[in-house]
Amino acid sequence: MDNNIEIEAAVFRRLLKHLDERKDAQNIDLMNLAGFCRNCLSKWYVAEATERGTEIEYEDARELVYGMPYSEWKEKHQKQATPEQLAAFNSKK
Repeated sequence: MDNNIEIEAAVFRRLLKHLDERKDAQNIDLMNLAGFCRNCLSKWYVAEATERGTEIEYEDARELVYGMPYSEWKEKHQKQATPEQLAAFNSKK
């Protein structure tokens, strides 16, 4: 079982690295295509930590997922959503 935990942790780190290398994949694109984004991962991280008796602030989880403070990532990498992206996002609500 310990090996599974190590593998799962390594996969999570690899996912974060992949997302970091694909800053062109905007959160709205991820939401529209896959139904989750970097913010979702951050929320899941907080929820799973809480379930296991560990408290972590949402902004701290975001920094872990984004590799920097979210405000910095947003300023450097987040683009304005297009009307088409917003329409696709809103159609799934």
